[in-house]
Amino acid sequence: MGQEVHCEARFDGKVSVGKALLETDDLIFRGDFRLKIPLKSIQSLDVANGVLSVTSSAGTAQFTLGAQAGKWAHKIRNPRSLADKLDVKPGMRVSLIGVANQLEGRTKDVTEGTAAKGSDLIFFGAAKDQDLAKLRVLQKALKPRGAIWVVYPKGQKEITEVGVIKAGRQAGMVDIKVARFSESLTALKFTFPARPVPSYTAPPQAPTDKPPVSARKRRA
Repeated sequence: MGQEVHCEARFDGKVSVGKALLETDDLIFRGDFRLKIPLKSIQSLDVANGVLSVTSSAGTAQFTLGAQAGKWAHKIRNPRSLADKLDVKPGMRVSLIGVANQLEGRTKDVTEGTAAKGSDLIFFGAAKDQDLAKLRVLQKALKPRGAIWVVYPKGQKEITEVGVIKAGRQAGMVDIKVARFSESLTALKFTFPARPVPSYTAPPQAPTDKPPVSARKRRA
């Protein structure tokens, strides 16, 4: 979800001003005290006068979010599914290569193990940087406005975000979005650009795990 608000929070007799973050799996507060509420543990929500009251197994926390209180309550009550986050729409032709089918039945036109000609989306599982050489071949199966999601493991030296982005650009594509595929997997979405894509070279002094400047959107 990736939402954050500077606000006042009350919990367990403590009051603090800090930053509240609404993430994919947790509601987090960082101030004079810290709080992490798994969304799955929330038992009830209430909104009154700009205050979001969240009751979980740990107790009730109150966040003074103003106009954002109702919006956050709606997002918590109606979380986006993985298919939503991955932009899968009914009727799309989708190909899955090295990726488990987690599309929740959103579309019936699904091919597994190979890239179907005229795919709207291709999900490609990569375990190491060398696997990314296949992007040039896979893109030939896409529709003109199609996209490839590269799904790769988090925190592995064999494949990194920098390497995935570099490979995508070398294949003539541009990264536009990142999504959490699972607890252990990240997904980067690549499409064909309107203009030629500049090659990416990581800064010499930058750490290898530092994300490069990118046109993609962060989790929504």
